Amino acid sequence: MSRQEQKAQTLQRITEAAARSFRKGGFGGIGVDGLAKAAGVTSGAFYVHYGSKNEAFCAAIVQGMADLKAGVLYCQETWGQAWWEGFVRFYLGAKRQCDLSESCSLQSLSPEVARSTPEAREAFEAGLQDVAAAILAGPKSPKAPRDLDAACAALAALVGAVTLARAVSSSTLADEIAAATGKALLGPRWSAGESQ
Repeated sequence: MSRQEQKAQTLQRITEAAARSFRKGGFGGIGVDGLAKAAGVTSGAFYVHYGSKNEAFCAAIVQGMADLKAGVLYCQETWGQAWWEGFVRFYLGAKRQCDLSESCSLQSLSPEVARSTPEAREAFEAGLQDVAAAILAGPKSPKAPRDLDAACAALAALVGAVTLARAVSSSTLADEIAAATGKALLGPRWSAGESQ
């Protein structure tokens, strides 16, 4: 492997570790030394790739939003015309219950971005627009958003549901929040899918 390839791999490892760390503990929950340790590199190696924690945070936002867009595209390729239902069920199920380090950046980083730099907000906004565009460009799917307003509303509902469900201690209430949002986004298809 060339030195350039090694450098690219190290950068990717740092970015992925930063994304997991920021999703898990927030921007204030970890410093450069912790980010470097999570990536298995020295703090000096971290600074070779990123000039500051803020730069790593912006890169983590870009990575996280690209991962979400990839998830949307995966659902579209895998389920065709049923992709929207599959995406909603996955988001309200697996993405609601996974460890925070593996959660969706849209859900876990939004509050951090709101308190962050203009560069972070710009990166987040660009990523959000890419995700919305991917949703709108997908195959026609029952109940899928048809315009930007509907895509933003659906994403806001998903993010809000996951945020609320993660915040309550009652698993019954968490399930009810997810089910109510599923019904709002999918209509009768939500209940029909539950009985399958």
